[in-house]
Amino acid sequence: MRRHVPPTAALQAFEACARHLSVTRAAEELRLTQSAVSRQLAGLEATLGLRLFQRVRQRLVLTPAGAAYAPRVRVVLSRLEGATRELLAHRGTGGTLNLAVSPTFGARWLMPRLPAFRAAYPGVMLNFMNYTTRLTPLDFAAEDVDAAMLLSEAEVPGILRHPLVADARLPVCAPAIAERLRRPEDLARETLIQQTTRPRSWLEWLDQGAIDGVDGLRGPLMQHTAMVAAACVAGLGVALLPRFLLEQEFALGQLAAPFGRDLAGPAAYSLAYPEAAEALPALRAFRQWLTTQVAKG
Repeated sequence: MRRHVPPTAALQAFEACARHLSVTRAAEELRLTQSAVSRQLAGLEATLGLRLFQRVRQRLVLTPAGAAYAPRVRVVLSRLEGATRELLAHRGTGGTLNLAVSPTFGARWLMPRLPAFRAAYPGVMLNFMNYTTRLTPLDFAAEDVDAAMLLSEAEVPGILRHPLVADARLPVCAPAIAERLRRPEDLARETLIQQTTRPRSWLEWLDQGAIDGVDGLRGPLMQHTAMVAAACVAGLGVALLPRFLLEQEFALGQLAAPFGRDLAGPAAYSLAYPEAAEALPALRAFRQWLTTQVAKG
């Protein structure tokens, strides 16, 4: 399929003129003649069928179409330049992977395992971007991210997803609170901490256990898993959290699980990335390594 993409030289000329609002200064930056830059602009406008600039009192001014197009072109050219520099730096091997990771999962599950990855793939550089689990899909292109390790359950068109660790949540709280919880119905007397990224988790847990008399929507709202865990350690209430992220608190006796029943469901911490990124050497290496880590448990 033929792609509707203008020549790179024309886009470079347009971006420079849009930034300087001057053909002369754009030509100096690109080391071209003014007539060459003007020809590139004319060719681009002809290809698009749109005017991108207009002359106002001998000054170059962006049209509404040009103003909308310029920042997008700037992002694309910047990414192309970065990809080229990376390719030349690594000579086609190794590479860099921009990875979005939720803070708690990254700190508690991924980071302790990364020395093994570095030893196995010393040529791959991992860059980490903070990612907060959200209710809307991550826009990989807009956030300049190659892949993400995120909590998800729904399939997203165009995004490949490899489940890593099931999001098996169970009620956790400080030991002093756990001592007075004899049966799930006793939760009616306790504060249920609500995590905004899983707003219906308490309702689902109560429903799966056919537990009556407990308001699953009552309680303070918190977003980050680490903050929810800290609130539980401080004795502020009971929360539904994945035990595998809290091994340290359980080992130190700071948290207890009064009821052993997990919240069943399809949600899992997964490696996700656009289909177009599947062939990236750095991503292939990271995916292969993750597969071995998950197999080890």
